[in-house]
Amino acid sequence: MRDSLFGQEIGGELLANSMALNLIAEVMGWTEEGESSVANQEFAWLRMMSSIKYDGYADFRAGVRFIESLAIWLKQFKKADRQTAYDFFKRRLVYISPAELQCLIEIFVPEVVTPHLRQVVARQLGIKPYEVWATKDGMECFTTRLRSTLFVGMSDGSRMDVFRRANVGKVNQEQVITTLTVDDAKWESLGEKLRKKLGNEAKFDSVYLIEDFTGSGTTFIRQEASGDWDGKLAKFNKAILHAKKMLGTKFPLAEEFDLHIHHYISTDQARLSLDERIEFARKNWNDKVFGSVTVTEGIRLPPELKLAPEVDGSILDLCDRYHDPGLDERLKEHLAAANKTTVKLGFADCALPLILDHNTPNNSIPLLWAETEAAPGSHSMQPLFRRRDRHG
Repeated sequence: MRDSLFGQEIGGELLANSMALNLIAEVMGWTEEGESSVANQEFAWLRMMSSIKYDGYADFRAGVRFIESLAIWLKQFKKADRQTAYDFFKRRLVYISPAELQCLIEIFVPEVVTPHLRQVVARQLGIKPYEVWATKDGMECFTTRLRSTLFVGMSDGSRMDVFRRANVGKVNQEQVITTLTVDDAKWESLGEKLRKKLGNEAKFDSVYLIEDFTGSGTTFIRQEASGDWDGKLAKFNKAILHAKKMLGTKFPLAEEFDLHIHHYISTDQARLSLDERIEFARKNWNDKVFGSVTVTEGIRLPPELKLAPEVDGSILDLCDRYHDPGLDERLKEHLAAANKTTVKLGFADCALPLILDHNTPNNSIPLLWAETEAAPGSHSMQPLFRRRDRHG
């Protein structure tokens, strides 16, 4: 009985898939005659990419997968514009799959944290970095430094569950925080476990703030016109000030600890912006709790990824003509944080053709993710990869 139901389910999926492909052929005006027809060639490619990547997107609605979504997305455009949209999707889209993100998480400690700590230990002992593990003192010093490092997930996208599994035996569970919201009891417990391991004076002297993606850098740290600091780093700073006040000497972070900001994925625009913003904050943020700051990423997307008029003029034209102004109104408050009035090219005009498997960044062009019910006379936008929006 179970096998029969499973077979019916698979058969139903194949039928739905076939119907969606036929709809795409009709929408695109492809001929299906002959094995070498455009339709058959494109069907083969779409089936392959759907299977190995796109069907795994987390925010498709129940009963809908990529091919159905593609058919609906293409149908919203006028016939003369559909080939432009399809070519953009096929040749310009960048999709980060779960397996690819997991690789970036798994290499974080060995390729980012470990080399940095070896440099620190080498300076402390007056030796070369490659000599650190050649002596007992070097190994013990490295182990102490690693245990004195706290890893903090900035959001669900930090995938701290994957991080912990990838570093079993290297990173202790009592030096990992999965959220910015940490109560006093948790801070006290972290400190007790650290002192039990390293001695009564031990404190975390290094903190890694971990996030999955940054497209512009503005949501991580910025100063408002009022002079107040805002963004994820400001929230972390505020939480630390509160915990220090409540716990006093029991608070487990050292004074002016070394701060490390790590994104698994960063655009070139965001990295340049973060470097500027952090340097400005270092000079002008009076109540910051951290000392030195370093910024790293697992992969830095090249500047050429951003859509440019000289290369991507046709798709940028669609971004303009098929944009619903109602989306700008809905995101008005969020846009103001970046001194923008429209999201036509994505938040902060990042103009990215980027999809992450668990959600589409708002830095990507809305043509990919926006879903609107437009006022009469405007275009109702249909998403290819529907986005979970925290701002509207």
